[in-house]
Amino acid sequence: MALIGSVVPEFVARAEEFGDVGAATLFPAEEAYVADAVDRRRREFATVRHCARRALATLGMPPVAIPRGPSGAPSWPDGLVGSMTHCDGYRAAVLAYRRDVAAIGIDAEPHDRLPDGVLDVVSRPAERTGLRDLGDTHPGVHWDRLLFSAKESVYKAWSPLTGRWLDFDEVEVVFDPAGTFEAYLLVPGPTVAGRPVAAFSGRFVVAAGLIATAVLVPGA
Repeated sequence: MALIGSVVPEFVARAEEFGDVGAATLFPAEEAYVADAVDRRRREFATVRHCARRALATLGMPPVAIPRGPSGAPSWPDGLVGSMTHCDGYRAAVLAYRRDVAAIGIDAEPHDRLPDGVLDVVSRPAERTGLRDLGDTHPGVHWDRLLFSAKESVYKAWSPLTGRWLDFDEVEVVFDPAGTFEAYLLVPGPTVAGRPVAAFSGRFVVAAGLIATAVLVPGA
């Protein structure tokens, strides 16, 4: 199945793996980031970059190193925006042209409840009320974990546009059970193509024991 393809538009290049790729290799510029990492961390790091290079190929671009920027987020070739994610049993990357997309963020999580105490840290009171209501009407979804994933996607789209941190309580997410969400910024947002952005729109899917979320900010 195509998990990440369920939450990004067709024009967004994407690649995913439901496990690690033994043949995935790293460029010398990437090796330093995992030089002292355990084998599991090294394999997921290499596989998610393998996905990113497959997405680059979809756009007709050659494979390149994908180093980390100052914030720790991946640095993409000029003219592109993208995002990567990995969790147990899943790795994915998406890429789009900057002329079409100002920013994109994706996240994947296991479809399971959050550890005790985490929800209070990552949510606002109104969100917790909304999650309880959703749990009553759609009990088959771990809405707490979905909220966490949505906010991770929001941050990945926010960060390259602003260069600033975004706390969990500075955005409020409202879900539509049909598979979309709105993330309302409670602090001044970025300006994109001359327009102030006050909210990010996102999509989600729950399948194969996983959650995937994506936020896309349109370009000019």
